[in-house]
Amino acid sequence: MPKTLILIPSRLAASRLPRKPLLKINGLSIISHVVKKALKSNIGEVFVCTGDNEIFEDVKINGGNCILTNNEHQTGTDRIYEGFQKLNLSNIDYILNLQGDEPTIDVEDIKKLNNAVYKNESDIATLACKLKGEEILNEENIVKVQTEKEINLQNHSKAVNFFRNLPKLIYKNVYHHIGIYQYKVKILKKFVKFSQTKNEIKYKLEQLRALENKINIDVILANNAPLGVDTKKDYMEIKKLMEYKS
Repeated sequence: MPKTLILIPSRLAASRLPRKPLLKINGLSIISHVVKKALKSNIGEVFVCTGDNEIFEDVKINGGNCILTNNEHQTGTDRIYEGFQKLNLSNIDYILNLQGDEPTIDVEDIKKLNNAVYKNESDIATLACKLKGEEILNEENIVKVQTEKEINLQNHSKAVNFFRNLPKLIYKNVYHHIGIYQYKVKILKKFVKFSQTKNEIKYKLEQLRALENKINIDVILANNAPLGVDTKKDYMEIKKLMEYKS
């Protein structure tokens, strides 16, 4: 049976919502909510990778594992790779990169991605869900992925491209991308050696580095779309939703 390690990159210096990981919902920080979801999936060990001491202390106080990394990484994937190197764990086959700003991520979808990766022996895999409407095609905070074929609950497909904005004329096989990735360890090592591409920098989408260097990304259909925290409005909406449910 393959072995997966879950790593969660996190930093305080988010441009749109500073100190986002430490914002509280039900008295618990966003980053610690994500850690608890990762642990609940029971896939493997879970570590937050951060360059910020405040995040490190928050995660540890709330019972999670955390490792300090360089604070100057350009992307979350580069950050988790440093964390993986520092952990020096043996017999790890896959790294699951879980975003630290999606506290509503469905635990069953985390499991679903991991199971699909094992079954398909994917180099890289990610999740997506159906678009709720054409009006989000030009919402920059919602990343879209286009696949070679239609995906459903039984079948996956390879990613063709990722977008922040896209015209309706290429609406076919386009889905709402969910920011979770799972890498074969050897592919992650290969990925971080590539320089950032022009499109990756322009659109702030690191997955384009993989596609532009001919690394396949399998796209799995998720059951639910988590709500990401990108703005103060997002935070207030998610806080209200999660505190109401509790």
